[in-house]
Order: sequence, then C-alpha cells, then structure tokens
Amino acid sequence: KQGYSRLRVRYSVTKDRTTEAFLLIPDGLKGPAPAVIAIHDHGGFYYFGKEKITETENAPTILLKHIEKAYGGRAFADELARHGFVVLVPDGFYFGSQRLEPDLLPSRFTGELREHPQGSDTYIKTFNELAGRHETIVAKTILDSGTTWPGILFQGDRASVDYLLTRPEVDPKRIGCIGLSIGGFRSAHLLGLDPRIACGVVAGWMTTYRSLLFDHLGSHTWMIYVPRQHAFLDLPDVASLNAPRPLMVVNCSQDFLFTLDGMRDAEHKLAAVYEKMGASDHFFCRYYDEPHSFKIPAQDDAIAWLERWLR
Repeated sequence: KQGYSRLRVRYSVTKDRTTEAFLLIPDGLKGPAPAVIAIHDHGGFYYFGKEKITETENAPTILLKHIEKAYGGRAFADELARHGFVVLVPDGFYFGSQRLEPDLLPSRFTGELREHPQGSDTYIKTFNELAGRHETIVAKTILDSGTTWPGILFQGDRASVDYLLTRPEVDPKRIGCIGLSIGGFRSAHLLGLDPRIACGVVAGWMTTYRSLLFDHLGSHTWMIYVPRQHAFLDLPDVASLNAPRPLMVVNCSQDFLFTLDGMRDAEHKLAAVYEKMGASDHFFCRYYDEPHSFKIPAQDDAIAWLERWLR
C-alpha cells in the first residue's frame, strides 16, 4: 500500500480462541505513534469482518456494495493509516475469521451452501442469511453457558488493546477506538471499560435503551443484549465511565434503527456529564442527514477528532 504497510496478524482473545486482524503501519515512523482500533459493523454481513473497513485486493462485488452503502465507498481504516495512525482492524466474534464453520454444523442447516461456489457472491449472500438465522440459537447457547454475546465481543476488544501494546510502533498513551453500528456499540464500551483508551468515536450507535423498547428492538441483533443492564447503566452511562476522555458521537438523522428522541436524550446526558466535569470540549456530537452509515464527510470529521486528541 502507498504510504503504509498492511500485515495480517493473529492473536489470542481467550486461552482457547484467536482472531485475525489487519495491522496498518504508516511508512517512515520516527518513533511510537498514535494508534486506533477500528471496529467493523454488523450489517447482516458475517462472512467478512475486517475486510468491510479495510481495502483488500480482489474484493467481491457483494463486499464492494456493502462498503459503498455503509461507508460511501471508502474503507476508513486505510484513511486513518494515511493520516499517520497505526491501525488495528480485528475480526469480531461471529465475523470473518471467527465466523461459523459450516463443516461443523449439521448438514440440514448448511445444505443450501453447497449449491454455490465457495467464495462467490451467491455463496457469501447465502452464508450471511444462514448466519443471521443462527443468531438466536447462538445467543441461547452463549447465555446458557453463563456469559453474554456483548461480553465476548468486549473481551475481544480489550485483547486487541493488549496486542497493540506489544507493538513497538505504538505509543501506549495514545490509543483510540472507532466504529460504526455494532462497531460503534463496541467502541462506546471499549472507551468506557478500558482506561487504556484515550479517545473514542461512536458512529451509528448512541441512544437510550428506553427508546428501543417496544418497536425498535426488532431491528437489532442479539449482540447488544446484556441482561438487566438497563437497571444499572444506560448506554450513555457506559460511554461516560472514563470521562472526560474525549468522545465524539456520529448520528444519522435518517437512521431507522433508533428514534431521534433516543439519540438526542443520549447526547444530552453525555453532554451534561462532560459539562459537570468542566470538560465540555471533550464531547462532540454531530448529526448527518443520512440513513444508518458512516460516509466520507463523517469519516473526515472523526479523523480530525482523533488527530486533535491523539497527536
């Protein structure tokens, strides 16, 4: 890549599970540099993870269409690398290198996959539909095993911080996180749960849980469900746990996944926390006249935010 190198790395997220990630390293670093953990979306697209936000060779048409719809055609991880950030782009649990393995599932669940050439657009589309249908049984299995799907994702994200800290290219005091959709949800929790994160960007996932009840949860994944969390912490509460660490929220005014009131209420709650701490300038929220997405104008604003606080 012009201006940076892309490595494929693998590291442990638990004692018995690993993940793959892309590591983007800018050319000509003079010393430890600021780093960003870039977290991919859900989008009903399970076959790929890190490839959804990173430029890759010979990308299938179905992936390019997803990048166009969700990101305005630009993989933002590479744009961060062009701006001098070391960027780690991990696969989340159930995506990419951690996706379902059809060979390990009963054939009655996967027979339709055999009708398509592996890796073809039709195969990937069918796999995504299969994985979507399996979310409920996977969630039941996870809960019955004594954990939660978000907990698995958050553990993986904190392991990504662990990995970054092993890299000599990374300044450990200047690590940020950014993501869209479930990536934004994970970014909010990583900022709130891990004091090693110095700055965060949450795109397309900042609302109040109350506003999701009744008519909005049907559009969401099992990956957000933490039993009884709302009795103790709302999502903006979680995102503010390490305030006044700088936080930018990207909302889309046409986002059908959330109510505008829910997004506004979360914004106001966060703004009040930062104001009370005498750090109003450390929180910023902007609305874009778009459906659920993280397109180039929003990406540019987010990169400027990360540059402001991590340079």
